[in-house]
Amino acid sequence: MEIVNQHAAGIDVGSRSHFVAVGQGADQVREFGVYEDEVRELTQWLLSCHISTVAMESTGTYWQSLFTALQQAGLEVLLCNGKFTKNIKGRKTDVQDCQWIQRLHALGLLSGSFLPDQATEELRTYCRHRASLLETAAVTTQKMQKYLRLLNLRLDVVVRDITGQTGMAIIEAVCQGETNPEKLACFRHGNCRKSKEEIALALRGNGRRELLFTLAQELDMYKMLQDKIAACDAAIEQLLREQIGADKERRELRTDPKPYKRVNKNAPQQMDLNQLAYQYYGGVDLLRIEGVSHATVMALMSEVGAEGIRKFPTAKQFTNWLKLCPNTKVSGGRVLSSHIPKGSNRLKIALRNAANVIGNLRETHLSDFFKRVAFRKGRQAAVSATARKLAVIIWHMLTYRVPYNPPTQYLFLDEKRKLKLVQRIKKNIAKLDLKPEDVGFATA
Repeated sequence: MEIVNQHAAGIDVGSRSHFVAVGQGADQVREFGVYEDEVRELTQWLLSCHISTVAMESTGTYWQSLFTALQQAGLEVLLCNGKFTKNIKGRKTDVQDCQWIQRLHALGLLSGSFLPDQATEELRTYCRHRASLLETAAVTTQKMQKYLRLLNLRLDVVVRDITGQTGMAIIEAVCQGETNPEKLACFRHGNCRKSKEEIALALRGNGRRELLFTLAQELDMYKMLQDKIAACDAAIEQLLREQIGADKERRELRTDPKPYKRVNKNAPQQMDLNQLAYQYYGGVDLLRIEGVSHATVMALMSEVGAEGIRKFPTAKQFTNWLKLCPNTKVSGGRVLSSHIPKGSNRLKIALRNAANVIGNLRETHLSDFFKRVAFRKGRQAAVSATARKLAVIIWHMLTYRVPYNPPTQYLFLDEKRKLKLVQRIKKNIAKLDLKPEDVGFATA
């Protein structure tokens, strides 16, 4: 095989040291540490060897500081997946690994992983930290529910969500020492389905001191996490407004409000994500797609960015990166398997959640597609197929700047009522054997 990259290097990134190879000779391999001065020395050595392109293989986050340093030095850097750089069986040392990476890169057999730009990476850091805070808050909620159950305060039976307005008011009163069930039931919110009498029956506890202490501790932890999440939301909104404010055309864009889109309690509450996402994508309204929520759009913005989707030349490559298309294996003219590969891409998870919501809708283009697939192959296959269809729709909307225009439009509640009224009038006219023109009826 002929050499494609004449001045190529390979780096085996480690937690304590990096092995760098600029050739296949023993004197062309060096080991460098992970400190800042040693990373600068590594960069200078590559430049002195007239290296122009570097391929590295790493796990975890050990590669990020080295990747940034090499890019700032003007080198072309490829971050490769570990399954594409596996060495020959029986040869497994750090020196041989970096030499093997260098040889594969010199022959042009390696491709780099998708990496967002600096602005998207900053947004992704905020959003992933926010998701981590939400997971911790969920664990704290489960612990509060556990301690309430041990106190025999069955708030989870009479209240749908113990962290709602009714639940939080009652828990705070319990932690402050209130034990009277009737007084605790007075904190009931007007939207609560259970009556005060039912709530009072469920709040006759045993008053164990150690459980009250742990409940108060978990409540303080939950409040602190909510404050952290609110601060993170403010930082995300500020970053988005800075990115949108840099472009005058995007700053002047306006979209229609969408009151029919339910805002989950875990979604950002202070910011208008509908307007920000419309401006962020330059006039492409992704929330017009049925089933796509604020969390789906937030995942797309943080994982791919505004222009990152253009790095995928086709929609097939985008779905392949998301691992939403079948991994077909053929041998001897026979299909061995066509399962969707496993992967924990956050955008893939968000699209699958949106597809699951679409499966519960009625009279929409995507829900009809979901039900056709589910009838033949089951709901799990329908979720994967609809998630892939969503990814293709999003790719076309962002690449070609086109609006969402399904063959079957989404009908809102008032439109459904109008349609049912028109159908009922048509049936009555048919029973009377009259024409619409005879009664002054216009079918618009």
